[in-house]
Amino acid sequence: MRTAAVIGTGLIGTSVALALSRRGVEVYLDDLSETNLKTAASLGAGITGLPEGPVDLLIVAVPPGYVGATLADAQRRGLARAYTDVASVKNAPQREVVSQGIDPSSYLGGHPLAGRERSGPLMGRADLFEGRPWVLTPTSATGRDALNRVLELISLCGAVPVVMDAADHDRAVALISHAPHLVSSLMAARLEHASEDAARVAGTGVRDVTRIAAGDPALWEEILTSNAEAVADVLDEYAADLAGVISALRELAAAGAGETGTIDAVETVTRTVTQAVTQAVTQTGREPHGAEPAVVPARDRLVDLLRRGNAGQSRIPGKHGAPRAAWGSVPIVISDAPGELARLFAAAGAAGVNIEDLRIEHSPGKAVGLVILQVAPEAAESLAVHLGERGWTVQR
Repeated sequence: MRTAAVIGTGLIGTSVALALSRRGVEVYLDDLSETNLKTAASLGAGITGLPEGPVDLLIVAVPPGYVGATLADAQRRGLARAYTDVASVKNAPQREVVSQGIDPSSYLGGHPLAGRERSGPLMGRADLFEGRPWVLTPTSATGRDALNRVLELISLCGAVPVVMDAADHDRAVALISHAPHLVSSLMAARLEHASEDAARVAGTGVRDVTRIAAGDPALWEEILTSNAEAVADVLDEYAADLAGVISALRELAAAGAGETGTIDAVETVTRTVTQAVTQAVTQTGREPHGAEPAVVPARDRLVDLLRRGNAGQSRIPGKHGAPRAAWGSVPIVISDAPGELARLFAAAGAAGVNIEDLRIEHSPGKAVGLVILQVAPEAAESLAVHLGERGWTVQR
């Protein structure tokens, strides 16, 4: 690939342009936002404006609802030999390609599964797609030339191609991306009016759960609208599970309130929440995963949900897309000062230990934190000893 054009210079479009420019491809940029366009160009993503002659590949990096019209306009103007998009929803844009009269042989839908909490060109990174899946949704009409050019794009960006049906893709991202964003937002919304004491002691757990809630509301409104039905299906099941958990917790709370009135309270709570679950099942047409028969003790129902959570979480791929591995943890107290992390990494490197992953926990109101190094299980003890001997405070 010698030339490419990117329409849309947000996070993904700018990152694609940066990756291609780094590999020597001449990239042309276009965007309705003059600010975004100039910012992306200043970062070295490419040249502002579209060329007169066709480029090898045009990448449409606009919100899902605008993909079809943007593609149709680009094809009518003959801007490229092949076309693709990077929208996070694929079924609706694919239908638009047909309705807009776009030549389907020169178009191949795509979706790189990479991103950051914040949007905009300033968040763009040339290495954003390294090792990440990049879904392709070809149809029977997709031409070989378009396929080859998009595969070359993925290769230049360092991503891994994955072929999926468009509808299957949308159901998958509803489960692994779109519904989680809403759940994260729901949790974060609980913090808006939280007490100062609650906010002050917020730790790693709530940060992990709410991290993606920092996304751009306007962008996510576009994404969720384009995949509304699939996301609603996931949340229906989530709501049924949640009703089951509430039922169990209310029963446990009532049981712990004392013997007097406990039986009546439990029966009342159980009856109320069972009605809510029954209503959820009627509306969704499916049996809730978390709603067990009333005869099952509340504690068992709660533990069952937690165990299912363990099982589901273990299916998330680990490093480089490989099956998740059980790493050894080495927690180290570290001061919040320049160069401390680099010094710690150098010490681990001197011990001959590869850091597979890490987590940083900040201490509220203190200039120290806890860095938890994830390493091969057999290396954890020796690394802890090595660091302790060199003055690091290792928590045992």
